[in-house]
Amino acid sequence: RQPREIVLAMLARMAEQTPFYIFTAFVFTYGVETLKVPRDFLLLAVLAASILSFVSIPLSGHISDLIGRKKMYLLGAAVTGVFGFIYFGLLDTGSRALIFLAIFLSLIPHDMQYGPQAALIAESFKGRVRYSGASLGYQLASVIAGGPAPLVAAWLFSRYHSAYAIAGYIAACSVVTLIATSLMTDYTGKDIEGDFE
Repeated sequence: RQPREIVLAMLARMAEQTPFYIFTAFVFTYGVETLKVPRDFLLLAVLAASILSFVSIPLSGHISDLIGRKKMYLLGAAVTGVFGFIYFGLLDTGSRALIFLAIFLSLIPHDMQYGPQAALIAESFKGRVRYSGASLGYQLASVIAGGPAPLVAAWLFSRYHSAYAIAGYIAACSVVTLIATSLMTDYTGKDIEGDFE
């Protein structure tokens, strides 16, 4: 019933889904095989990043209530597009401290989107189709952006022999998200309870 909103919801998640799976799954392949870093070290860094997300996700949601969901989401997508280059730059130094720092901070740009995401996407749909519409857009993004991301990252690295190709992929996803999100309506602070037409 709302195909435009489904497509926008799906595309809005590109900059959230793609780097998440690169930063939490592909990093093990890249870290062990390319950087020659022990898997346990990488696991500890990803675990630390997840603990940080325990704070940064609700904080991002709270900030979005203050400044607007759309504004917070756009900010997160923009930061994600830039952070990919910083992330791989830090990893490629080979310094354990900088590798840990890159991984530890890697989920913050994701969290800046994930915090306001549920409300931003759900509020895009009319009440009668809110759950099904939001769920469909959400799951389609997982299929086209999240699931394939580690495979695409591995292919890009094998093809170009540079992690910056992967950072470019993340940046491209961020551009898609910025465009899609800019076309969404922000209902922050508006009453949508009676919207069941």
